[in-house]
Amino acid sequence: MSPDALPATMDAQRAFFRSGKPHEPEFRMESLRRLQGALQRHEKALLDALRADLGKSEAEGYLTEVGFVLQEVRHTLKHLPRWVRPRRVPTPLVFQPARQRLYYEPLGATLIMAPWNYPVGLTLSPLVGAIAAGNTVVLKPSELAPASSRAIAELVRDAFDPAHVSVVEGGKEVSQALLAETWDHIFFTGGTGIGRIVAKAAAEHLTKVTLELGGKSPAIVTAQARLDVAARRIAWGKFTNAGQTCVAPDYLLVEARVYAPFLAELKAAIRAMYGENPATSPDYGRIINGAHFERLKGLITPEALILGGEHDAQARYIAPTLLGDVPATHPAMQDEIFGPILPVLKVPDLEAAIARISEHPNPLALYVFSEDRREQQRVIARVPFGGGCVNHTIVHLADPNLPFGGRNQSGLGAYHGEHSFEVFSHRKAVHEAATWLDPTLKYPPYARQLPLLRKLLR
Repeated sequence: MSPDALPATMDAQRAFFRSGKPHEPEFRMESLRRLQGALQRHEKALLDALRADLGKSEAEGYLTEVGFVLQEVRHTLKHLPRWVRPRRVPTPLVFQPARQRLYYEPLGATLIMAPWNYPVGLTLSPLVGAIAAGNTVVLKPSELAPASSRAIAELVRDAFDPAHVSVVEGGKEVSQALLAETWDHIFFTGGTGIGRIVAKAAAEHLTKVTLELGGKSPAIVTAQARLDVAARRIAWGKFTNAGQTCVAPDYLLVEARVYAPFLAELKAAIRAMYGENPATSPDYGRIINGAHFERLKGLITPEALILGGEHDAQARYIAPTLLGDVPATHPAMQDEIFGPILPVLKVPDLEAAIARISEHPNPLALYVFSEDRREQQRVIARVPFGGGCVNHTIVHLADPNLPFGGRNQSGLGAYHGEHSFEVFSHRKAVHEAATWLDPTLKYPPYARQLPLLRKLLR
């Protein structure tokens, strides 16, 4: 769909929504089944597109994108019949006889704006929730992942009536045109800077918005950690998709007494996964484009380099790179890295690690590696962050039972599984009063009733 067709498409989607068809539970289920079937039919095209855009292997593309969305669809199909039912809530005695329910109501016309780093997964995963909640949807894939954008557009045309789900492709001007329209909900995944622009545009129309952003997500390794396991899980979480993951560990804080042995384990883990020359590894990705390549290359300073650093502009390749104990003023410590560069910082103890994290805005994710339950709980209780893991990285993002989202600068709202259904719904509260009895307690004059009302309303 071209931007010029947007007004007509929105008119068609609003008319389709008013018809009530998207609200019907069986239509929602059938739509999800169509999405499931289309994902299976278009799997090869999607995986080929991910390789073209980001150098993803078939295994990584399936694990982190196509399979990830299929899991979300299957989970939603299994549970949606329960989610759509009205939910009883208790009724206070003072308002009896009555019953109260929450009804999950579709929002209407929704816009999903997706990023380039997981262009399939982060476009279609929120779509699952929007369909499950009974909405119409316009998808805007990232123009920075053009092959994936085209593949998604083909999949959507194959699976859906454009009056229900449509795709708009294009760059900045298209995004601006979309944001100028009036939506019932905008779901945006991307950087904090663009997130502010989306929030301002939504505020003009008082539109409900979900922002999935990012930030500098730390990982802490204490002296009580299993160093070999921590190294493997950090290397995997950091260098999957060449580090272009919003919840990838952005920097490490390692307790000083285990700094040297942990660093040796981390180097060994990287070599075990990607070989002595990661450029030849079939499992190691590439940087999305030249601009991001140049930005990342500028973060690698020779004096801080302890592993990697090799790069090839033509291939958009940057090796898995470790930087030593760099100061807070180092370029890699200023903003989210979003690439395969990992500063490994030394701290005297856990308290110092917590203090270092507080120097940055609330991160989207946090990871703590320790076998000591008290240390784990101290970090969880003391550090504000969107979500995270104890003794692992990034896997909390993949479980549809867990809400995924940030806080403050790292995001607004959360989704996945039932949380996606809720974020694309309005909870309508309804009090259903009986008429066979009408106690006068709540009616004036109140003088005689006040002592009893005080007791009832405690």
